[in-house]
Amino acid sequence: MIRTQIVLANGEMHIGGAEQIKRWRESSEAFIWIDLEGESPPSESELLLSFDCHPLAIEDIQRFRHPPKVEDFDDHTLLLYRDITRFKRDLIIEQQSIALFVGQRYLISCHPRPATAISYWWEEVSRRQLLKSTGILASKIMLFSVGRCLDALLEFEPQLNELEDDMQERPNDDTMRDLITYKSRLRKLKRIFNYHERLAVNLLKEVPDDWAHEDGDVQHALQDLFERCERLHSLCTMYFEICGDLIQGYVSLSSHNLNNTMRVLTVITAIFAPLTFVVGIYGMNFMYMPELEWRYGYFYTLGFMAFIALIFGIVAYKKWWQ
Repeated sequence: MIRTQIVLANGEMHIGGAEQIKRWRESSEAFIWIDLEGESPPSESELLLSFDCHPLAIEDIQRFRHPPKVEDFDDHTLLLYRDITRFKRDLIIEQQSIALFVGQRYLISCHPRPATAISYWWEEVSRRQLLKSTGILASKIMLFSVGRCLDALLEFEPQLNELEDDMQERPNDDTMRDLITYKSRLRKLKRIFNYHERLAVNLLKEVPDDWAHEDGDVQHALQDLFERCERLHSLCTMYFEICGDLIQGYVSLSSHNLNNTMRVLTVITAIFAPLTFVVGIYGMNFMYMPELEWRYGYFYTLGFMAFIALIFGIVAYKKWWQ
């Protein structure tokens, strides 16, 4: 689907389809936003090449799961980032790539499926009169996408707090399994948001020349984008580390409990080892054993075994439990 918005030199705005591209070319003071949703690669390539978009840039946006990036060319800038189309409470996500080609008088957005950020600013662009500032408009589209991710990630925080409480009060294998799952999903999100943060840093450090001359404070818009991306990445990193700490804590607690169990078993073994030795001695079937003739030999032996057990028990208590 191809849809367009055009602002003419006299300030009139028109919404339509591909037919408005010709109208834009005929006016040197018109601005246009072309939105390509679900277009086939050949059709998409043909339109982008007609705007002198770099062939390598076109190849990048059509490559499956290309990392987010910003790249500045002679007459346009490419903004490629990941839009989270669905963000569930358990951190299961669905994502798509959104490419924004930002020229001096045009903005071309490419995405395979409907995008909330594109839809929102498609309705707002005329009211806020942003089409003449394509660089600021592009940064605000990405800012909206990143903001939705941030809101969704913040909704995960109470769930993580509950897991932390459960792990401290009643640790179990189910909680451990959940934490491992969340840590794996947060690792993927952290990688995506790290790309976004680097993209925002590059834009902030080297503002494209065409953007710097636009109406509006482009520096402020890019600063907002950087802060939002930086916070998103730092939150994701913090949650990832919390999950890792809780997993490590559970492993340490399990090891501690196992050590306590092994200590008890060691003490029991240490106590009964000499008793087993005594029983083994008097369990031998030799005919001539002097102690067999003792009238109270059985009680002497039991007393001796009890004395040994008491001595070993006292030693173990003073060494390991005090």
